[in-house]
Amino acid sequence: MSTSHTPVEANKVRNRVFVAIGAVVIIATYLYLILGQPSEFAEGDFGQASLIAIIGYLLGSVLIAAGTIHRLPTTTIALVPVAIAVNIVVGQIAASLGLPIYLDSIGTILVGVLAGPAAGALTGALTNVIWGMTISPIALPFAVTAVVIGVLAGYAGRLGMFRRFYLAPIAGLITGIVAALVSSPIAAFIFGGATGGGNGAIVAAFRAVGNSLLASTTFQGLLSDPLDKVITFTIVVIILYALPSRFRSRFPFVREYNVFGKQSEHAAPTRAPRRAAGGSDSPASTTGDDSRSSDSGTTPTS
Repeated sequence: MSTSHTPVEANKVRNRVFVAIGAVVIIATYLYLILGQPSEFAEGDFGQASLIAIIGYLLGSVLIAAGTIHRLPTTTIALVPVAIAVNIVVGQIAASLGLPIYLDSIGTILVGVLAGPAAGALTGALTNVIWGMTISPIALPFAVTAVVIGVLAGYAGRLGMFRRFYLAPIAGLITGIVAALVSSPIAAFIFGGATGGGNGAIVAAFRAVGNSLLASTTFQGLLSDPLDKVITFTIVVIILYALPSRFRSRFPFVREYNVFGKQSEHAAPTRAPRRAAGGSDSPASTTGDDSRSSDSGTTPTS
């Protein structure tokens, strides 16, 4: 028995190491950008700093994916590209309209709540890397903020912040404060406070009353980010509650942590007992793993 569990435990350790190394690489890339303060992103150029940022964030994303892909169902893997597209399209529209909010993390939060912190982090990182390489170079250095948002969304789901409609905006408020603190040094040291949209005017207003550049971007972030995340988390919880509970319960993370309360808890086991009863005359409680091996593919895996 103990021998059979050894490879499983080894795989768990290996996967956690991948995720941990991926997180370290992303944080190291963030620190490089903050300490190096490259100006090429603000000028729209592609140079050494851009290459390092792309490699760092991509490598971190790949390592996180390597450590989590084994426990992500097909539904999640199919959802991630859709979530990335939603992030980029809605975020680009908000930036083009000059809004003081971003609306670029709807997909990231959705994946984080349904599939967990690691999947949310992966979605956020890939969103900003793809967005920065194709449409807006400004998005690339903020990939670390997108990672933080995905992680916090996953933990918000894990801690039950989506079991009641009114709790989701509270989780959004907390996420927005943390996101502001993470992103304000990037806005100050890399972009000089000019990150586009309607936020430049807010930074200029704080500068006009004597605040430093970092203080001005921090104050601007603490105004815009919490508001943005409250709105975004509210949009996400509306979408999630509009989805059928059977669809939500297809995600192992939702079932394991009872993300949506009793409704998801009761929805998960409906299929397996029926099929187990139909496939064998013996009671389901005595078949155990044998019933799974004899009818593999009919019982949901997590």
